[in-house]
Amino acid sequence: MGNDAIIAENLSKAYSIYAKPLEKYLDFFLPMPFGRKFYALRDISFSLEQGHSIGLLGLNGSGKSTLANIIAGASALTDGKLEIHGNVSMTAVSGGVTPLLTGRENIVQKCLLLGLSRKEIDALMPDIIEFSELGDVIDQQVKTYSSGMRAKLGFAISINIDPDIMVIDEALSVGDPTFTDKCLQRMKAFRDENKTIVFVSHALPQVRDFCDCALWLEGGYMRAIGNCDDVTKEYSQFISWFNQLSSKEQKEYKENIRKKQLGEKK
Repeated sequence: MGNDAIIAENLSKAYSIYAKPLEKYLDFFLPMPFGRKFYALRDISFSLEQGHSIGLLGLNGSGKSTLANIIAGASALTDGKLEIHGNVSMTAVSGGVTPLLTGRENIVQKCLLLGLSRKEIDALMPDIIEFSELGDVIDQQVKTYSSGMRAKLGFAISINIDPDIMVIDEALSVGDPTFTDKCLQRMKAFRDENKTIVFVSHALPQVRDFCDCALWLEGGYMRAIGNCDDVTKEYSQFISWFNQLSSKEQKEYKENIRKKQLGEKK
């Protein structure tokens, strides 16, 4: 345990959902609970050794991004315990940059939030811009960027600030193949420096090629964890089975999972 970068013990994340807007206000002001608890994660326990990488697998809505955000410190857990040994940086296809700021201003903002001085940011700026491949576009507002360009900016910032732990949430799914290959090579070099990576992706070949182990989430619960080849093989078989279901059967399957997250009986 002494070399573990991440230790999660019975980690859970619950949200309150309300049938009416009024219930939200009543829940805030009154002692009795209103609404219902929805568990995005429940009783997740695992550890990740320093210098290793883990792939998070699961259907959309399984809790992958929720877990990634908690590890990165972007979201608080509801129950359980989480130990993080080292500083963390996260890049995600869905966020991480401010649309109204320029790319350059986003670099400054994110680096300041991570505790870097302005002198350190100025020193890193050329390398971040070069890696992002954005050129003169770096001085345009991010709201004008494509999703791929945003991912390039977020990844370039995260990898160049040299964190101990890097969380990557689907950030490579929208980039062009050349940039994706460059990122994967940089990630491998990052791991060889005894750094730790949490990798969220639907691309099983990337997960198999890059990760030491894998964690399969289903409906917020941990369905499998272990050797990457073994878990991805099991998950791939599940996906093949799931894709053969009719639309009605897939919907029923997902609805049963949702009921479990709400504590309902199937």
